[in-house]
Amino acid sequence: MDAPTGLSRRQTEIVNLLRTSGRVSVDELAARFDVSPQTIRRDLNELSEARAITRVHGGAIVASGTENLAYDARKLVAQAHKRLIGQAAARLIPDKSSLFINIGTTTEEVARALAGRTGLMVITNNLNVAAELYRGGSFEVIVTGGTVRPADGGIVGATTVAMIRQFRVDTAVIGISAIDEEGSLLDFDLREAQVARAIVENARRVVLVTDSSKFSRSAPVRIATLADIDVLVTDRLPNRAIAELCAAHDVQVIEAGGPEEGDAFPPE
Repeated sequence: MDAPTGLSRRQTEIVNLLRTSGRVSVDELAARFDVSPQTIRRDLNELSEARAITRVHGGAIVASGTENLAYDARKLVAQAHKRLIGQAAARLIPDKSSLFINIGTTTEEVARALAGRTGLMVITNNLNVAAELYRGGSFEVIVTGGTVRPADGGIVGATTVAMIRQFRVDTAVIGISAIDEEGSLLDFDLREAQVARAIVENARRVVLVTDSSKFSRSAPVRIATLADIDVLVTDRLPNRAIAELCAAHDVQVIEAGGPEEGDAFPPE
């Protein structure tokens, strides 16, 4: 997708930068273009009004819509926060238990944090998770059948859903693309959403892992709602309304913390 017409050269470069990195900070952009933070904030506000980007505290993320970020860009968004979220979620998983882990860069951090654990059975439709876990030798790793997406190593399709339904596990660890203000958990790919829904339906406990940027995004396909979640692990809740929604649905919230927005972006 091309940048909207009528933008300055700097604003066009900001949009293009976001499409490759996923997220930028005001301080990063001010240094990059050798202008004041106030100038960058004005640029970001104008781009947000043009719906070319989504404004967040301290910077901006790629505009919400019907298309997800590229996998490499998703890995960079809130990278430090995702690592802490993964570590916090891994502490919830007891040894000698069974679990699903689905597609997502945050769920991959959970898998990474499980290193050194013993006796786990992990069923996953994420080749990156499988590659992270099988080398240890202390896990039983089961990879679902289905169609492998070349963009990110996710496995989707009717075969995947059918295989997921053969299990009833202790814990499901799921990631998502967005959460709306009503608590709907959203994704961009219908096939991926169908797999995630099957995972939620076939676990005794569901742990949602997501960084706070997902509360600022939108996606078109509904997976489930916060009412279907037992534990939400995030860096921080964005506002009181979401906190009250979690409380209304008896969702345990774990805030893993992380750097402030201005410090949360990876170097170029």
